[in-house]
Amino acid sequence: MRVVLAEDSVLLREGLVRLLGSAGIEVVAAVADADELLRAVDEHEPDLVVTDVRMPPTHTDEGLRAALVLRGERPNLAVLVLSQYVEERYATQLLATATSRVGYLLKDRVADVSEFLEAVHRVAGGGTALDPEVVAQLLIRGHNGPLDRLTPREIDVLRLMAEGRANTGIATTLVISESAVAKHINNIFTKLDLSADSQDHRRVLAVLRFLESGR
Repeated sequence: MRVVLAEDSVLLREGLVRLLGSAGIEVVAAVADADELLRAVDEHEPDLVVTDVRMPPTHTDEGLRAALVLRGERPNLAVLVLSQYVEERYATQLLATATSRVGYLLKDRVADVSEFLEAVHRVAGGGTALDPEVVAQLLIRGHNGPLDRLTPREIDVLRLMAEGRANTGIATTLVISESAVAKHINNIFTKLDLSADSQDHRRVLAVLRFLESGR
């Protein structure tokens, strides 16, 4: 896996380079601002971009805007965004067009090395990695409309789906069987009016419905 990393904090940037390198992941460029990020992606054509949300010169949303530009130009490019705080608007903006090959994690999540590396591989492999804190806040703000039809257990399952967990991971986290997970997911599809003959992937649509409810 080839990665371009964008982070303006020298200490965190160098730490991530070392962490990824120790896991056998090649960091082909490590840059400090959004303009350098765009140039590095053009030059190196990486598999994954890992970028901070806030970078120079204004330290607002330069990293996120660069990520959105890159997603628009390269739909198959995996993007993992790191943020210091829970910012639901940025998470939903990033996920508005697709929920594959995309992630949004709090920087504190990097401290759990195995969890962070799992997220890196999941996003690079075509999946989603959404920070549990972001999902929790979306759930608090967005529990309305069709989501009110869901039971507490179904909300738990949908929350873990939004984090990017597969059925096996959901079953392990909730200490239930995979068949029970499958039953809950089918109930979620039914209650959210996601028919089996939908042209789109119902799992993705369910997650999008969940995320959109927090806007």
